[in-house]
Amino acid sequence: MTVKKTPLNNIHKQAGGRMIEFAGWELPVQYKSAMEEHLAVRENVGVFDVSHMGQIEISGPEALAFAQKVTCNDISKISNGQAQYSAFLTPQGTFIDDIVVYRFSEERIFICVNAATKDKDYDWLCAQNDLGAGIEDLSDSFAQIAVQGPRALETLQSLTATDLGAIRPFRFTELTLAGFPMMLSRTGYTGENGYELYLPPACAEAVWKTIFASGDEYGIRPAGLAARNTLRLEACYCLYGNDIDEEHTPLEARLGWIVKFGKEFIGKEALLKQKEDGISRRLSGFEMIEPGIARDGFGVLIDGKAVSRVSSGCFSPSLKKSIGLTYLPVDRSNPGQEITIDIRGKQRLAQVVETPFYKRPK
Repeated sequence: MTVKKTPLNNIHKQAGGRMIEFAGWELPVQYKSAMEEHLAVRENVGVFDVSHMGQIEISGPEALAFAQKVTCNDISKISNGQAQYSAFLTPQGTFIDDIVVYRFSEERIFICVNAATKDKDYDWLCAQNDLGAGIEDLSDSFAQIAVQGPRALETLQSLTATDLGAIRPFRFTELTLAGFPMMLSRTGYTGENGYELYLPPACAEAVWKTIFASGDEYGIRPAGLAARNTLRLEACYCLYGNDIDEEHTPLEARLGWIVKFGKEFIGKEALLKQKEDGISRRLSGFEMIEPGIARDGFGVLIDGKAVSRVSSGCFSPSLKKSIGLTYLPVDRSNPGQEITIDIRGKQRLAQVVETPFYKRPK
């Protein structure tokens, strides 16, 4: 399979990015230091190339009705210009993908999907389309740049006449920034204030360079996949393929708040039954008590018995400790519960803690 390159590929290499294959794309995992990139986002401003993400648009008179059927959150409860975290689910109530829905109107629903699942998502949507809605994969029409951190607003505000401070979280707008028309949203995947720019691929390099010129006085840094992962884990945002997948439901993943039972959607009956019966496992956060870093896939034991694996784990640059997520039996998932992590054959003590691990200072 040919590895794809984003429109910013040359920019990353010129900046010293260490490139790896991720979800079929060549992307920078880090530049000089993943920890420095992480802290730049927490303290100042960092910029990510997320052009590998997919974009699918549902359109036409049946757009809203169809989007309601294939997503578990309730799009009818948000206004035009508002975004919503949601998911595509199997009939069994498990995750096909987690998504961000952008409502332009009842006849235009724009959805950002994960890179690794984009083709699967598109094929699944087409297979479910018994309402005649328009479905279009627009992924090749967009580059996407995420500007994240406490100085993100100041970095971008000088590049547009639109008042970015007036854009509330999970809202979006179309504007001109750095001289180019684009869509700007305020969602974020880092736990910090941040903005996502959806723009034509041809202008991505020019916009990237302009952003860095504007943010130079704020200590702006390019950030790679490694920093994106540690930032989202500190904020306890799930990663598809690690923490959520076709084996787990939103109720098990502590994402029941995105499931709205007051409407019809694929997977509803299975989730109603699970809600009635009660879940047997729950995604839980933990931190290491004994030395060691809990990495993805390491075994998790309680009272010497294997119960799960670490779904996501890392050393937290902000908290200076090892943290992770894992599915635990519900009756053993409360804060204070001691668990053991098998770190390459060595048993190391950890304990369940409240999540998120990190909260942005107010």
